[in-house]
Amino acid sequence: MMLAALEAPRRQVPEIDYALLWSVLLLLFAGLVMVYSASIATAEGSRAFSHQPAYFLVRHGIFLCIGLVAAAVAFQIPLSLWQKYAPLLFLAGVVLLAVVLVPGLGRDVNGARRWLPLGFANLQPSELMKLFAVLYAADFTVRKMAVIHDLKQAFLPMAGAMVLVGGLLLKEPDFGAFVVIISIAVGILFLGGLKARLFAVLFFVLVAAFALLIIVSPYRRDRIFGFMDPWADAFGRGYQLSHSLIAFGRGELFGVGLGASVEKLFYLPEAHTDFLLAVIAEELGFVGVLAVLALFALLVQRAFAIGRRCVQLDRLYPALVAMGIGIWMGVQSFINMGVNMGLLPTKGLTLPLMSFGGSGILANCLALAILLRVDWENRQLMRGAKL
Repeated sequence: MMLAALEAPRRQVPEIDYALLWSVLLLLFAGLVMVYSASIATAEGSRAFSHQPAYFLVRHGIFLCIGLVAAAVAFQIPLSLWQKYAPLLFLAGVVLLAVVLVPGLGRDVNGARRWLPLGFANLQPSELMKLFAVLYAADFTVRKMAVIHDLKQAFLPMAGAMVLVGGLLLKEPDFGAFVVIISIAVGILFLGGLKARLFAVLFFVLVAAFALLIIVSPYRRDRIFGFMDPWADAFGRGYQLSHSLIAFGRGELFGVGLGASVEKLFYLPEAHTDFLLAVIAEELGFVGVLAVLALFALLVQRAFAIGRRCVQLDRLYPALVAMGIGIWMGVQSFINMGVNMGLLPTKGLTLPLMSFGGSGILANCLALAILLRVDWENRQLMRGAKL
């Protein structure tokens, strides 16, 4: 009896998924360290950043604090409330994407207009739109569950919404965000029960559409050619990728040491944002890249595990939200890693939870807080059922 009493507390279901929580926290902390390492030379050598080595470290730390506070607030909100306001959030996201394109309101950086200046920082609506797409696509699929196989009632309305969002994103242009959002919407529809035949048709249509977008866009064609053979024009269209590959090559197994990267010294553009993984590879080697990959794999696995538990508890909307967040994190991290390694053409996507960028950190923290909330509600239901 006494032994049973001592063992009983150990069998209690914990309040949250600690594997998920720790994978997220480790990625956030590693991102803070690597953003500082990758940005020191850029910040110190530029008048625009006041020649302050810790410029990006301080800003990234502030973004992390804002993101964690927002995540704490989001965790308190029930999934039923997120579902109720999902269409309004999606509409708000569309409005923000449209406002970015208004001359005088949106901010241009390197030929792209993706940001709304807020004084102390810039808001990138496409990052928030990824979260809104998850919430809306899950809500839409649940509402259309009875007619999910109907082309007119289920597929075409969602396709229309994605065409609208895609058109706005391509006007910025932000092809990477477009790919991620389309992946989220299509993935959630498929998980919701979309016919395999219709899904296959959709897949080939999307591939054809992406090919057409590349053909009609000169700068996208240049990226494809630079990706196919970066060494053919190593000082032109292949410059960024060639230096990323050099960083990977220099890192070998254990890296050259934290802070000792050469490529971040004005050779590799966007070292603290899109190409942060290349700096990780150079400084921490194959082992460091493998650790990052393992953390993202764990995060995605836990998201789908939480979604499956929701299905067992007959909670369809939270299930689709959890899996949608898993699709988002998996697809975006895969694309970013593929670009850094030369496996995919340059897309302009950051590494979730790690790269510098306030909007991305905020959206990621909100999404993972919602995922933790889904898991917490599951555990409360399981605990109640056992009682």
